[in-house]
Amino acid sequence: MNRILEGKSILIAGAGGIGNALAIRYAAEGAKVVLGDIALANAEEAVHVIVQSGGQAIAIRLDGSDEQSVDQAIATARETNGGLDGLHANFAFMADGNPQVGILELPLEIYDETQRVNARGFYLCTRAALPLLIESGGGSIVYTSSAAANGGSPAQVAYAMSKAAGQALMRHVAARYGPQGIRANTIAPAMTIHSRIEALVPPEMVEVARGAARIKARVGRPDDIAAMGALLLSDDGSYITGQVISIDGGTTMRP
Repeated sequence: MNRILEGKSILIAGAGGIGNALAIRYAAEGAKVVLGDIALANAEEAVHVIVQSGGQAIAIRLDGSDEQSVDQAIATARETNGGLDGLHANFAFMADGNPQVGILELPLEIYDETQRVNARGFYLCTRAALPLLIESGGGSIVYTSSAAANGGSPAQVAYAMSKAAGQALMRHVAARYGPQGIRANTIAPAMTIHSRIEALVPPEMVEVARGAARIKARVGRPDDIAAMGALLLSDDGSYITGQVISIDGGTTMRP
């Protein structure tokens, strides 16, 4: 590692397969990590790996869709690490995943909960983090989106809408707060395989994802997301803002 995040205070909202990889990579690059998740055990799993490797990280319970929980996470970053240099909003509610269900079949309560967690949650995290980032002299916000937000699909209507909303939020932050030293970018993965997903996704779906990509050797992994996130949070990415960056093996190709 080149330690491109040396000394930076990074809050990751959302642990698990991708979130744990983010935390481990950012800590290996020298960041002081606060990793939060509604399932505390997921965050603790990554923090154990980081601490055993000599890195700096703490795990907290964080409900990204709850304003008080988000505010407490920001306060923890301030108290533990002296400020905040970066936020990676990574959580998602994914109950809208049945390929047989469209807008006419999707229960309204699933639509509402998807927007509450994914769209409102990213809004809350952003609103809470911005003042501390500005106070710290500027910083970077990274949002995990999805290829579903960038292309037409006969399914996942609520999920795709929520992720498209997150991209609009990112552009707002980049446009309005850039003069105050704030950068904002979005990473949009396609299917990303890790142990939790492998237990849920049948092999034929993995092959469909492989077939849709231009890179055929494999499908995406959490480390792919973490590598890009590290760049966007670092000074090496200091002239990148307002962008949606697809990490999907060429599944989508956008100007």
